[in-house]
Amino acid sequence: MNKFMKNFLDRSIKYKLSFYFSLVILIPIVTISILGNLLYKNSITNQQNENIRQMVSQISNNIDFYIKDTENIINYLSEDPRILSFLGNNTNSSIIKKDIESIRVEETSKAINSFTTFHSEIAGIMIVKQDDTFVSDVMGRISRDALTKEKWYVDASKNPITMHLFSKPVGRNINNVFQYSADDVVSMSKAVVDKKTGKCIGVILIDMKLDIIKSVIEHAKPAKNGFVYIVDNNGEIVYSPVNKIVYRIKSEWTDNSSGEILIKRIKENDYKIIHGNSTYTGWKTVEVFPLNESLRVIDSLVYYSIIIAIITLIIAEILATFFTKSIVRPISKLKRLMKKTEEGNFNVFFNSKYDDEIGELGNAFNNMVREIKNLIMLVETEGKKKRKAEISILHAQIKPHFIYNTLDTIQWMAQEHDAQDIVDITYNLTNLLRIGLSAGEENIKISQEIKHVESYLLIQKIRYEDKLNYEINMQKEILNLSVIKLILQPIVENAIYHGIKEKRGSGHIKISGMIKNEKICFIIQDNGIGIADEKLMKINEMLKGKTTSNDVIGYGIFNVNEKIKLTYGEEFGLEYHSTYGESTTVVLWHPIIKN
Repeated sequence: MNKFMKNFLDRSIKYKLSFYFSLVILIPIVTISILGNLLYKNSITNQQNENIRQMVSQISNNIDFYIKDTENIINYLSEDPRILSFLGNNTNSSIIKKDIESIRVEETSKAINSFTTFHSEIAGIMIVKQDDTFVSDVMGRISRDALTKEKWYVDASKNPITMHLFSKPVGRNINNVFQYSADDVVSMSKAVVDKKTGKCIGVILIDMKLDIIKSVIEHAKPAKNGFVYIVDNNGEIVYSPVNKIVYRIKSEWTDNSSGEILIKRIKENDYKIIHGNSTYTGWKTVEVFPLNESLRVIDSLVYYSIIIAIITLIIAEILATFFTKSIVRPISKLKRLMKKTEEGNFNVFFNSKYDDEIGELGNAFNNMVREIKNLIMLVETEGKKKRKAEISILHAQIKPHFIYNTLDTIQWMAQEHDAQDIVDITYNLTNLLRIGLSAGEENIKISQEIKHVESYLLIQKIRYEDKLNYEINMQKEILNLSVIKLILQPIVENAIYHGIKEKRGSGHIKISGMIKNEKICFIIQDNGIGIADEKLMKINEMLKGKTTSNDVIGYGIFNVNEKIKLTYGEEFGLEYHSTYGESTTVVLWHPIIKN
């Protein structure tokens, strides 16, 4: 212990003060983080459980809504005069001239279709009389066995007031033209009662698609890996997603009171299970999701709490360092100056307010730096002379006329071999280089700028042949005026590569120049693919300086616009106009500058 304390006390003042500050802040931060996380965990768990209960209730209510809606359809059909007429309860005197039974069937079909047309969740409707005759839209009899002896008919006729639900209706003597299986539908049947006699005169059967239940569940899916399934009052599964876990859930787990949350271990993972009972259908809505997903939010909270604590400690350390430096500032200052000297900065000077030991050390440091600086200056003078000689040799090797002479030699050799296309390209490339260099001048005459862009177009025309045509129209009055050099070629290049190249057929570029509104106005038009409205808006926002990204238009166009605006002001520069699929027009504004 004594050795530890001695080692600690032998450390620098800066270290000890930083340690004290950190310790004072660390204790309350850790305490608050632990207690806060416990309180947050309980609060989030309770809120999450309440949300789960509401979700189960919502799914159950939505399914009840569709079942009730289907029961209402059965009730409407049982009151429809056309249905009652078919079932033998009503004869209409207006149809005397036609075969009564045929017309009744036809009218009954119309009544059925009036509902199936507007209720896509209905898979089929069948109305069966006591004499075993029936009418349906898409359902039919498989064999001659009586429909009146089937369970759905018998149950409905025995208890005519109640609607009867049948999940997975297997073994029926009924088929469907759309080949719906028993796993695809839920059946509902209800008797039609004669109001005068109170007896059953027929039964209405409706098959509802399970897809509607699936959509209700998918819209309220509890979690990424969670699922919901439906069980009827007999314990049979009405609907379940393809999931191996659902068949491992025991029925007795959901026999407890509705809304109670259970945590069960299935296949080495813990799951939360909650169910809700429908008082209308008697079905159970069971929701299952992994416990680790519910804890993920809490884990995130702990993670961010740790991050906040670390950031707080860093800030505390910065503040501790600041106060420590105010105490040990003279030593720290000398240390920083020595570090800069090590990095090669010899323009430093230690200014001491006191003549103590640190002051003497600072004066010795100043003398040392002064002598080193003088020695380095001597070395740098010799080095500059050497580099100057090397640069002069390099410049002599790359003088522009050497490049021009080389291109002229290539042009002469091409003429000797009758390679006119190479002659043209070399000649125009020479113009591009000569005008581009312009003896270091930033501004050139408009006539030279036009010659430069025309040389570029001639080179491109040799490359693209008939796909590229161009036209240049300039007012004579502007040819001797000056502009910033190389401002048209990037725009033309953009028109070729992003406009004409992307369209089918030949392309045309028109370049016009004039004086307009006391400014020089260049208009570059092409009949290329054009620019989409959203991208055009981004381009013009960038050109006006509203955005800084040049990704939407390219570095060359961005530089042209920036150079004009920085040199002459915001009223000059570029603006784009385009109709997607037809053309693009670029307008360039430049001040009038006379030579």
